[in-house]
Amino acid sequence: MGEVTPITNDAEIETIEQAAATPYDSVNQHISKALAHYADLKNPDYENSVKEAISAVEAMCCVITGTSGRQATLGKAIKKLEESGIHIHGAMEKGFESLYGYASDENGIRHGGKDFKSVPPEDAKFMLISCSAFVNYLIEKWSKVENN
Repeated sequence: MGEVTPITNDAEIETIEQAAATPYDSVNQHISKALAHYADLKNPDYENSVKEAISAVEAMCCVITGTSGRQATLGKAIKKLEESGIHIHGAMEKGFESLYGYASDENGIRHGGKDFKSVPPEDAKFMLISCSAFVNYLIEKWSKVENN
């Protein structure tokens, strides 16, 4: 465990910082927790980093769609984005649903299971940066809808 894949690229750092400073506390908290789990030099927790990163996207989708309760899952909320005026190309939507599937299917990330599989640091880094970028993308798309 203790192996850290550093995030040193300025664009990656900026992407994460931007996603952690949105007007939405729930999104910010998930990104901040994902980064803290990832960056803990003594005891990195890559599984929880992935869980928190994908939860940030889920929270952003729920903010946009007004989804709550049992409907407040990424799978359901992402499909409601179109109703909120946000069009995401089908291939991009499927791609992100697949990343959500990765986080949901792997034992020990979002759901418990008998066969725990640890997340390698490079996967956690990819998910943290990708989820941060997707949060920023959704905010940009939504601001265009709100300003029209």
